[in-house]
Amino acid sequence: MGGLAAGPVDLHEHHYEHWERRVDALMMLLTFRNPSHLRVDELRQNIEALGPIAYDQLGYYERWMHSVTQVLVKRGLITLDELGIKMEELDR
Repeated sequence: MGGLAAGPVDLHEHHYEHWERRVDALMMLLTFRNPSHLRVDELRQNIEALGPIAYDQLGYYERWMHSVTQVLVKRGLITLDELGIKMEELDR
């Protein structure tokens, strides 16, 4: 497949932060429980649209979260204001 060379794949078990597990669970709920909320191709398109600098600066699950929020806002399932309020709550 295309893309940038990333070196060998690390097949060892990884430690996942709590928020990363939550992002993964959110993705499963949005894509498999109700595919009308988020399609996998949309996830990929939003990640590819990040551009090389943002792509390299964000981690794997950060890129997923960016993409998910783009779709949820576009579909009107959340607003930017609601997202901002929740982010402020989590920062406390």
